Amino acid sequence: MQPLLPYLLGKEHPAGLRLVDSQTCLRAQDIEDVGDNRHTTFFEMLGNWSMGDYFKEQQIRWFFEFLTDVAGVDPEKIYVTCFIGDEAQGIPRDTEAAEIWQKVFQEKGLTADIAEIGSAKDGDARGIKPGERIFYYDDGENWWSRGGGLDKTPIGDPCGPDSEVFYDFGPEHHADGFGLAHPASDSGQFMEIGNQVFMQYRRLEDGSFEPLEKKNVDFGGGLERIAAAANKNPDVYKISLLWPIIEKLQDLSGKKYESHTESMRVIADHLRGATFLAVDGAVPANKEQGYVMRRLLRRAIRFAFDLGIEQNFLEQIVPVIADLYVEDYPEVKAKREEVLAVLVKEEKVFRQTLRKGLSQMQKFSENFTRHMAFPLNL
Repeated sequence: MQPLLPYLLGKEHPAGLRLVDSQTCLRAQDIEDVGDNRHTTFFEMLGNWSMGDYFKEQQIRWFFEFLTDVAGVDPEKIYVTCFIGDEAQGIPRDTEAAEIWQKVFQEKGLTADIAEIGSAKDGDARGIKPGERIFYYDDGENWWSRGGGLDKTPIGDPCGPDSEVFYDFGPEHHADGFGLAHPASDSGQFMEIGNQVFMQYRRLEDGSFEPLEKKNVDFGGGLERIAAAANKNPDVYKISLLWPIIEKLQDLSGKKYESHTESMRVIADHLRGATFLAVDGAVPANKEQGYVMRRLLRRAIRFAFDLGIEQNFLEQIVPVIADLYVEDYPEVKAKREEVLAVLVKEEKVFRQTLRKGLSQMQKFSENFTRHMAFPLNL
């Protein structure tokens, strides 16, 4: 959304008041989280934008319609959150969004009681009561700005409450140690599949907030997570854009996904991310995008050792990834051989470094064992 800031503040966009996009994204800050059933560094983000045109009523209804009538997501499994408001900052509770949600759920014949939670920690202690489907959270969960919460909103920036949408995979996926289940918990039961940001304020020099003359919508939804919800399976790695990579890893290693889940997830995600970085022209390096790319590749190769894959394998995996995207991304097809060459070259260089390091470790181990067998008399 960074390039859209002037237009969100009122400048006329050359493409009009309504925009829609699907873009590949990479979040390196999530790299250590990859290995569970939902985190990926690389993902496809579906987005739509209203710059002073439609607002909460249309956005909420259209997204709900897309999820339930187009993507086939079970409406009974959908739960949503809204902003609880902040009296000290002069920001009211977003009752408008909550009431719209209540109406669309009721039109599907679903009970949709509204609950006041507060912080995510409050949710851990309170949990969910029967009939509740709409939840008010504080600015730690349901306020959007480029800086984070209300106090971190940059001066002059557009900002506003958001309404997040979650899919409930059932209490059997609620992990121990997270308190009681609720949408904003990271326990595994609920997965966020979309976020509707209602940019209706701007922060002033004195730190206060004023309403924008033209209100905006910024929606983002993860394609992989929406697909997982449509499949009724919390494992995003079992969707059709990731599972073929896992199947190839099973073939190459002779290992099963069920017994080497984390390693296969890390490899599939990291190689997909590195492939698209190469498509965009990045090459492995020690800074900026090249560093991220190198780190992804080397982590993937390191996790391959857990599968018993100690020889070059990118030449067999990268074509599988490319085949998944050639229809939707022409640049993948155009740069296929160039991308493969870049990634395979980096793998060979890193494996040579690994072999040298392992050789030195072996010598160190042998010397240590020999000295222990004949200790000095002190």
